[in-house]
Amino acid sequence: MTTDAAQVLEQALDLTHEGRAFLAEKLLESLDADSDFPISEEWKQEILRRCQQIDRGEVELIAADKVFDEASKALG
Repeated sequence: MTTDAAQVLEQALDLTHEGRAFLAEKLLESLDADSDFPISEEWKQEILRRCQQIDRGEVELIAADKVFDEASKALG
């Protein structure tokens, strides 16, 4: 790890929980930006809308394991 990255990491770890979550989200988004997978503007807006709903606590998130278990049971 470079000195710059180590310094940024040290500062990031001093952020609040919300600040670290925001930073992590933005860093992950920046990795996705390099993808060759085209996403329409409509999907980008839908993704943004859903992320904002999650950030505001307007939706209930369900663990993937639970969703897959319920789907498996429903399909028999």
